[in-house]
Amino acid sequence: MRHFFSTRIKVVLVVAVLLALVLTVVCSLTGKNYPAMAVQTVLMPLRAGANALTNQIERVYDYVFRYEALEAENAALKEEVARLQEDARDVDSMAREIDRYRALLELMDANEDYELVDGYIIARSTNDWTSTITVNRGTSSGIEVGMCAITAHGEVVGIVVEAGRNYCVVKTVLDSSLEISATIASTGFSGMVSGGYTNDHADMLWMKYLPSGAILRNNDQVVTSGSTVYPRNLILGYVVDAGFDDTGVAKYAVLKPAADIENLEQIFILTAYDKN
Repeated sequence: MRHFFSTRIKVVLVVAVLLALVLTVVCSLTGKNYPAMAVQTVLMPLRAGANALTNQIERVYDYVFRYEALEAENAALKEEVARLQEDARDVDSMAREIDRYRALLELMDANEDYELVDGYIIARSTNDWTSTITVNRGTSSGIEVGMCAITAHGEVVGIVVEAGRNYCVVKTVLDSSLEISATIASTGFSGMVSGGYTNDHADMLWMKYLPSGAILRNNDQVVTSGSTVYPRNLILGYVVDAGFDDTGVAKYAVLKPAADIENLEQIFILTAYDKN
Protein backbone atom coordinates (compact mmCIF):
# COMPACT_ATOMS: atom_id res chain seq x y z
CA MET A 1 0.00 0.00 0.00
CA ARG A 2 2.91 2.31 0.87
CA HIS A 3 4.44 1.53 -2.49
CA PHE A 4 1.14 2.35 -4.24
CA PHE A 5 0.89 5.82 -2.69
CA SER A 6 4.52 6.59 -3.38
CA THR A 7 4.01 5.76 -7.04
CA ARG A 8 0.89 7.96 -7.25
CA ILE A 9 2.70 10.84 -5.64
CA LYS A 10 5.57 10.50 -8.07
CA VAL A 11 3.15 10.47 -10.98
CA VAL A 12 1.45 13.63 -9.68
CA LEU A 13 4.80 15.37 -9.25
CA VAL A 14 5.90 14.45 -12.75
CA VAL A 15 2.60 15.68 -14.20
CA ALA A 16 2.86 18.93 -12.23
CA VAL A 17 6.39 19.53 -13.45
CA LEU A 18 5.41 18.81 -17.04
CA LEU A 19 2.40 21.10 -16.72
CA ALA A 20 4.57 23.85 -15.33
CA LEU A 21 7.01 23.46 -18.19
CA VAL A 22 4.19 23.53 -20.73
CA LEU A 23 2.70 26.70 -19.13
CA THR A 24 6.11 28.33 -19.11
CA VAL A 25 6.64 27.58 -22.78
CA VAL A 26 3.12 28.73 -23.70
CA CYS A 27 3.51 31.95 -21.73
CA SER A 28 6.83 32.60 -23.44
CA LEU A 29 5.37 32.05 -26.89
CA THR A 30 2.11 33.96 -26.32
CA GLY A 31 3.31 36.62 -23.92
CA LYS A 32 0.44 35.90 -21.53
CA ASN A 33 0.74 34.85 -17.93
CA TYR A 34 -1.90 32.17 -17.64
CA PRO A 35 -1.20 31.29 -14.01
CA ALA A 36 -1.62 34.92 -13.05
CA MET A 37 -4.78 35.06 -15.11
CA ALA A 38 -6.06 31.99 -13.34
CA VAL A 39 -5.32 33.56 -9.98
CA GLN A 40 -7.00 36.80 -11.12
CA THR A 41 -10.04 34.80 -12.17
CA VAL A 42 -10.24 33.19 -8.77
CA LEU A 43 -9.62 36.42 -6.87
CA MET A 44 -11.90 38.67 -8.97
CA PRO A 45 -15.16 37.73 -7.21
CA LEU A 46 -13.43 38.13 -3.84
CA ARG A 47 -12.16 41.59 -4.80
CA ALA A 48 -15.58 42.61 -6.10
CA GLY A 49 -17.18 41.49 -2.87
CA ALA A 50 -14.58 43.33 -0.82
CA ASN A 51 -15.08 46.50 -2.88
CA ALA A 52 -18.86 46.26 -2.51
CA LEU A 53 -18.51 45.79 1.25
CA THR A 54 -16.15 48.76 1.49
CA ASN A 55 -18.51 50.96 -0.52
CA GLN A 56 -21.43 49.92 1.66
CA ILE A 57 -19.49 50.71 4.83
CA GLU A 58 -18.53 54.11 3.38
CA ARG A 59 -22.17 54.83 2.52
CA VAL A 60 -23.32 53.85 6.02
CA TYR A 61 -20.62 56.04 7.57
CA ASP A 62 -21.52 58.96 5.33
CA TYR A 63 -25.22 58.52 6.17
CA VAL A 64 -24.57 58.40 9.93
CA PHE A 65 -22.23 61.38 9.77
CA ARG A 66 -24.61 63.35 7.57
CA TYR A 67 -27.58 62.46 9.81
CA GLU A 68 -25.76 63.75 12.88
CA ALA A 69 -24.83 66.93 11.00
CA LEU A 70 -28.44 67.42 9.86
CA GLU A 71 -29.71 66.75 13.37
CA ALA A 72 -27.39 69.40 14.78
CA GLU A 73 -28.37 71.81 12.01
CA ASN A 74 -32.05 71.13 12.65
CA ALA A 75 -31.62 71.81 16.38
CA ALA A 76 -29.85 75.09 15.59
CA LEU A 77 -32.62 76.08 13.18
CA LYS A 78 -35.28 75.29 15.80
CA GLU A 79 -33.49 77.54 18.30
CA GLU A 80 -33.29 80.31 15.73
CA VAL A 81 -37.00 79.97 14.86
CA ALA A 82 -37.92 80.06 18.57
CA ARG A 83 -35.80 83.19 19.04
CA LEU A 84 -37.36 84.89 16.01
CA GLN A 85 -40.85 83.97 17.22
CA GLU A 86 -40.07 85.44 20.65
CA ASP A 87 -38.73 88.59 18.99
CA ALA A 88 -41.91 88.81 16.89
CA ARG A 89 -44.05 88.47 20.01
CA ASP A 90 -42.02 91.19 21.70
CA VAL A 91 -42.44 93.45 18.67
CA ASP A 92 -46.20 92.78 18.58
CA SER A 93 -46.47 93.48 22.30
CA MET A 94 -44.53 96.72 21.95
CA ALA A 95 -46.68 97.75 18.98
CA ARG A 96 -49.87 97.15 20.99
CA GLU A 97 -48.45 99.11 23.92
CA ILE A 98 -47.49 102.01 21.65
CA ASP A 99 -51.04 102.04 20.24
CA ARG A 100 -52.47 102.07 23.76
CA TYR A 101 -50.32 105.00 24.86
CA ARG A 102 -51.10 106.89 21.67
CA ALA A 103 -54.82 106.46 22.42
CA LEU A 104 -54.18 107.39 26.06
CA LEU A 105 -52.51 110.65 25.02
CA GLU A 106 -55.59 111.51 22.99
CA LEU A 107 -57.80 110.69 25.99
CA MET A 108 -55.65 112.85 28.29
CA ASP A 109 -55.68 115.71 25.80
CA ALA A 110 -59.49 115.61 25.81
CA ASN A 111 -59.65 115.21 29.61
CA GLU A 112 -56.84 117.20 31.17
CA ASP A 113 -58.23 116.63 34.68
CA TYR A 114 -57.66 112.85 34.52
CA GLU A 115 -54.93 111.33 36.67
CA LEU A 116 -54.25 107.71 35.72
CA VAL A 117 -52.09 104.81 36.92
CA ASP A 118 -51.37 102.05 34.43
CA GLY A 119 -51.35 98.39 35.38
CA TYR A 120 -51.12 94.94 33.79
CA ILE A 121 -53.62 92.16 34.39
CA ILE A 122 -52.03 89.24 36.27
CA ALA A 123 -55.11 87.10 37.03
CA ARG A 124 -58.77 86.65 36.10
CA SER A 125 -61.73 85.12 37.91
CA THR A 126 -65.11 84.43 36.33
CA ASN A 127 -67.70 82.22 38.00
CA ASP A 128 -71.46 82.22 38.55
CA TRP A 129 -72.43 85.90 38.35
CA THR A 130 -69.06 87.44 39.20
CA SER A 131 -66.24 88.72 37.02
CA THR A 132 -63.00 90.15 38.43
CA ILE A 133 -59.45 90.82 37.31
CA THR A 134 -56.30 91.28 39.39
CA VAL A 135 -53.87 94.06 38.45
CA ASN A 136 -50.22 94.55 39.44
CA ARG A 137 -50.77 97.97 41.03
CA GLY A 138 -51.90 98.72 44.58
CA THR A 139 -51.89 101.23 47.39
CA SER A 140 -48.19 101.95 46.90
CA SER A 141 -49.16 103.40 43.51
CA GLY A 142 -52.06 105.43 44.94
CA ILE A 143 -54.80 102.90 44.17
CA GLU A 144 -57.84 102.85 46.48
CA VAL A 145 -61.09 100.90 46.67
CA GLY A 146 -63.85 102.62 44.69
CA MET A 147 -61.65 103.91 41.85
CA CYS A 148 -62.72 103.44 38.25
CA ALA A 149 -60.71 101.31 35.81
CA ILE A 150 -60.74 102.11 32.08
CA THR A 151 -58.90 101.29 28.86
CA ALA A 152 -56.66 103.70 26.93
CA HIS A 153 -59.68 104.45 24.71
CA GLY A 154 -61.87 105.57 27.63
CA GLU A 155 -63.88 102.33 27.81
CA VAL A 156 -65.13 101.28 31.25
CA VAL A 157 -63.49 98.14 32.64
CA GLY A 158 -64.93 98.23 36.16
CA ILE A 159 -64.29 99.42 39.72
CA VAL A 160 -61.60 98.60 42.29
CA VAL A 161 -63.11 96.46 45.09
CA GLU A 162 -59.90 95.39 46.86
CA ALA A 163 -56.47 97.01 47.12
CA GLY A 164 -53.25 95.59 48.55
CA ARG A 165 -49.83 97.17 48.62
CA ASN A 166 -48.81 95.91 45.18
CA TYR A 167 -52.05 94.63 43.66
CA CYS A 168 -55.73 95.44 43.31
CA VAL A 169 -58.86 93.54 42.32
CA VAL A 170 -61.24 95.11 39.81
CA LYS A 171 -64.89 94.01 39.53
CA THR A 172 -65.60 94.24 35.81
CA VAL A 173 -68.67 95.57 34.02
CA LEU A 174 -69.61 91.95 33.23
CA ASP A 175 -70.32 91.34 36.92
CA SER A 176 -74.08 91.30 37.44
CA SER A 177 -73.77 92.99 40.86
CA LEU A 178 -72.15 96.11 39.41
CA GLU A 179 -74.65 98.79 38.33
CA ILE A 180 -73.62 101.96 36.50
CA SER A 181 -75.79 104.93 35.62
CA ALA A 182 -75.71 105.27 31.82
CA THR A 183 -77.04 107.26 28.90
CA ILE A 184 -77.62 106.52 25.23
CA ALA A 185 -75.26 109.06 23.66
CA SER A 186 -77.36 109.85 20.56
CA THR A 187 -80.73 110.35 22.28
CA GLY A 188 -79.99 111.07 25.95
CA PHE A 189 -82.29 108.34 27.33
CA SER A 190 -80.95 107.03 30.65
CA GLY A 191 -80.97 103.74 32.51
CA MET A 192 -78.78 101.42 34.60
CA VAL A 193 -76.18 99.09 33.10
CA SER A 194 -75.01 95.83 34.69
CA GLY A 195 -73.59 92.48 33.67
CA GLY A 196 -75.91 90.14 31.78
CA TYR A 197 -75.31 86.92 33.76
CA THR A 198 -78.79 86.88 35.26
CA ASN A 199 -80.32 87.31 31.81
CA ASP A 200 -78.36 84.53 30.07
CA HIS A 201 -76.06 87.04 28.39
CA ALA A 202 -72.82 86.29 30.25
CA ASP A 203 -70.61 88.19 27.79
CA MET A 204 -73.02 91.10 27.32
CA LEU A 205 -74.29 94.06 29.35
CA TRP A 206 -77.90 94.72 30.29
CA MET A 207 -79.32 98.26 30.27
CA LYS A 208 -82.51 98.45 32.37
CA TYR A 209 -85.17 101.00 33.35
CA LEU A 210 -85.30 102.76 29.99
CA PRO A 211 -88.56 104.66 29.42
CA SER A 212 -91.08 102.96 27.17
CA GLY A 213 -90.72 105.76 24.62
CA ALA A 214 -86.92 105.41 24.40
CA ILE A 215 -85.65 105.18 20.83
CA LEU A 216 -83.06 102.41 20.50
CA ARG A 217 -81.03 101.61 17.41
CA ASN A 218 -78.37 99.01 16.73
CA ASN A 219 -74.84 100.26 17.46
CA ASP A 220 -76.09 103.19 19.54
CA GLN A 221 -73.25 104.11 21.91
CA VAL A 222 -73.98 103.95 25.64
CA VAL A 223 -71.85 106.09 27.98
CA THR A 224 -71.63 106.84 31.69
CA SER A 225 -73.97 109.52 32.98
CA GLY A 226 -71.41 110.76 35.50
CA SER A 227 -71.07 110.18 39.26
CA THR A 228 -68.56 110.37 42.08
CA VAL A 229 -67.01 107.15 40.73
CA TYR A 230 -67.39 107.39 36.96
CA PRO A 231 -66.78 110.59 34.96
CA ARG A 232 -69.27 111.49 32.25
CA ASN A 233 -69.01 110.02 28.75
CA LEU A 234 -66.85 106.99 29.44
CA ILE A 235 -67.88 104.32 26.92
CA LEU A 236 -69.80 101.33 28.28
CA GLY A 237 -70.98 99.54 25.15
CA TYR A 238 -73.11 99.43 22.00
CA VAL A 239 -76.75 98.42 21.56
CA VAL A 240 -77.21 95.05 19.82
CA ASP A 241 -80.80 94.23 20.87
CA ALA A 242 -83.76 95.79 22.71
CA GLY A 243 -87.25 95.04 23.98
CA PHE A 244 -89.77 95.54 26.79
CA ASP A 245 -89.24 94.07 30.26
CA ASP A 246 -91.73 91.73 31.96
CA THR A 247 -93.93 94.62 33.10
CA GLY A 248 -94.33 95.88 29.55
CA VAL A 249 -93.81 99.41 30.86
CA ALA A 250 -90.04 99.88 30.66
CA LYS A 251 -87.61 98.99 27.92
CA TYR A 252 -84.27 97.21 28.12
CA ALA A 253 -81.27 97.04 25.80
CA VAL A 254 -78.61 94.39 25.35
CA LEU A 255 -75.15 95.91 24.92
CA LYS A 256 -71.90 94.61 23.56
CA PRO A 257 -69.21 95.79 26.04
CA ALA A 258 -66.88 98.42 24.63
CA ALA A 259 -63.92 96.95 26.55
CA ASP A 260 -62.79 93.49 25.43
CA ILE A 261 -62.59 92.20 29.00
CA GLU A 262 -61.39 88.69 28.13
CA ASN A 263 -58.42 89.91 26.08
CA LEU A 264 -57.27 92.98 27.99
CA GLU A 265 -53.57 93.17 28.81
CA GLN A 266 -53.26 96.61 30.36
CA ILE A 267 -55.73 98.93 32.08
CA PHE A 268 -55.63 102.42 33.57
CA ILE A 269 -57.04 103.30 36.97
CA LEU A 270 -58.51 106.77 37.35
CA THR A 271 -57.04 108.03 40.64
CA ALA A 272 -58.45 111.57 40.34
CA TYR A 273 -60.61 113.73 38.08
CA ASP A 274 -62.68 116.88 38.27
CA LYS A 275 -66.06 115.85 39.75
CA ASN A 276 -67.68 119.26 39.18
